[in-house]
Amino acid sequence: MLKGFKEFLLRGNVIELAVAVVMGSALTALVATFGTAFLEPLIVLVTGGDEVGGEFAINGVVFPYAVFINGLLVFAMTAAAVYFVIVVPANKLAARFSKPKAAQVDEQILLLREIRDSLRAGQNPADGSNG
Repeated sequence: MLKGFKEFLLRGNVIELAVAVVMGSALTALVATFGTAFLEPLIVLVTGGDEVGGEFAINGVVFPYAVFINGLLVFAMTAAAVYFVIVVPANKLAARFSKPKAAQVDEQILLLREIRDSLRAGQNPADGSNG
């Protein structure tokens, strides 16, 4: 039972998933901090500054729309950062280390044709001798 669990943990997919979750969390925290430190004050400044910027009140209830706009911007920035920092490089690495599908199929077709031609000629494809 423990052996199976150990094999599960040591599979490449589980380790890659764990790394992706950690990287995604760290990146999200970084972008959220940027949003709180820089974007939200900018939104408040652009929308009037001081106490009235970034919020409005109806019947004494305050609606801080700067927080929502900041959340939207942070989400968009996080998605873009994850895509450009993690997804694009991972796809490029995967493409670099894998054979193109067309080349694999062409290679298989050539091998099958060779085997077919050898069988037609009455040769054993394994040892090259005539049958």
